[in-house]
Amino acid sequence: MSEKSGLTRATAPQSALVVKGATPKTGIVHLGLGNFHRAHLAVYTAKAVAADGGDWGIFSYSFRSKTLADALNQQDLLYSVIDFAPNTNAAIIPAIHTAAIAGIDCVDEVIAEIAKPTTKIISITVTEAGYSISQRTNGLDLDSPDIQSDLAGNPPKTLVGLIVRGLEARLKENAEPISVMSCDNLSGNGDRTKRQVMGFISAMPESKPLMDYVSKNVSFPNSMVDRIVPGTEDRHIALAEERLGVHDTSPVPAEPFSMWAVEDNFIAGRPAWEKAGVIFTDRVEQFEVMKLRLLNGAHSLLAYFGALDNQETIPDSRFQPFIEKSLRTVLFHEYLPTLTMPTGLSAESYIDQLFSRWSNTVLGDKTNRVGSDGSTKLPQRITEPAIELVKKGQVPEFLALTVAAWLACIAPLNGFDPGPHARAMKDPAQPRLQEFTARSTNGTELVSLLFSEGNIFAPELAKLNGFTARIAEYLDQILASGIQSAAETALQRSDRL
Repeated sequence: MSEKSGLTRATAPQSALVVKGATPKTGIVHLGLGNFHRAHLAVYTAKAVAADGGDWGIFSYSFRSKTLADALNQQDLLYSVIDFAPNTNAAIIPAIHTAAIAGIDCVDEVIAEIAKPTTKIISITVTEAGYSISQRTNGLDLDSPDIQSDLAGNPPKTLVGLIVRGLEARLKENAEPISVMSCDNLSGNGDRTKRQVMGFISAMPESKPLMDYVSKNVSFPNSMVDRIVPGTEDRHIALAEERLGVHDTSPVPAEPFSMWAVEDNFIAGRPAWEKAGVIFTDRVEQFEVMKLRLLNGAHSLLAYFGALDNQETIPDSRFQPFIEKSLRTVLFHEYLPTLTMPTGLSAESYIDQLFSRWSNTVLGDKTNRVGSDGSTKLPQRITEPAIELVKKGQVPEFLALTVAAWLACIAPLNGFDPGPHARAMKDPAQPRLQEFTARSTNGTELVSLLFSEGNIFAPELAKLNGFTARIAEYLDQILASGIQSAAETALQRSDRL
């Protein structure tokens, strides 16, 4: 137990506070009270308020993290963001939150807050898994039991259900305009959020008034978010205390790098985020695709290759010679040819920066954290590049190997032991995949079940027989000879292109 005073309004070092004095009144309701939100949107908003003022306090809700919400309430809603990198001792306290609540028993309070005319933005950080996307239809997963429960009028269990019930209450209360902004790694995340919301409303009885309201009075700006933010560990808590001089139970470790590109489509107003370094652009898609493929896609490769190679952290993984070669090959030969870099950004410089970020041994991001939820991440990251490359006559060796490595980590066949870091990964599709492994004796059978019954990847990908066959081949090679052997085979094939 620390002997230092706990972090509160009375003990917080004034020099670390971004918003000094009283917290501004609520203007944003945020859904998803995790570390990424606290190190990204919250920091940008606090800096914008510090620079330009405005009632842009953040009322935050978590579907699950009651322990974190309770901890923040004990600290007067304060927490620190600690930069983890060589040659930095930065520590800030955003001081921008007006509430932190969690659990399904709080949804009525969230709905009421969304309905208030003073709320101008609903923001979201729940990861890809939270959007209830059907890979079969690419729309709302109407077969989901939780979506069906939400449609039946029960307390909302899903993100989409909660947003719609909030908008429904707002229509009844005042019908003021509002923006709904996703901060998740989805291509066209604003467009995607709108599609999911409209899909839910369309499935409701008597939906026309709400549909009309949302069509005319709700905007869904697209955005690209970028900052590596791992989970909080004891070492982060100790360093936060050392830098602040008070004990913070819930600090957020983060890399110094941060980027946010946003479409300026806020129908009810927004903070002066441009004063905090936000890039406003009508070409958000270019930033999104760049990040989803070059950072996130390669990040998945790093996590699965590293875990199968018994590497605990992303830097440990990145410094393995066969993984570094694999990274450079997938980046320059499989991802980069499928995208257009935003104006003013050099692909070579951006990739050099990625390797520097992945080398941050002080941050020490874990392969099991990055590799979790692959069933919701990989479809966003590999589907379109794979389809495009196959159309050009190229088999994307490392995209196939990434999928194979994910399967080896999450649903190993025939008693294969993927190692402790892979076993620590979590994935919502794991029970289904393990059912497939029980029905399979080799990679071909498992991959066939994955693409025919898994409802994880788009049907278009399942039609690429050469690509799916390569996934199966690499999976069998991993099981027989290990990830390094499979990567060397992929490198040899890539060298012949």
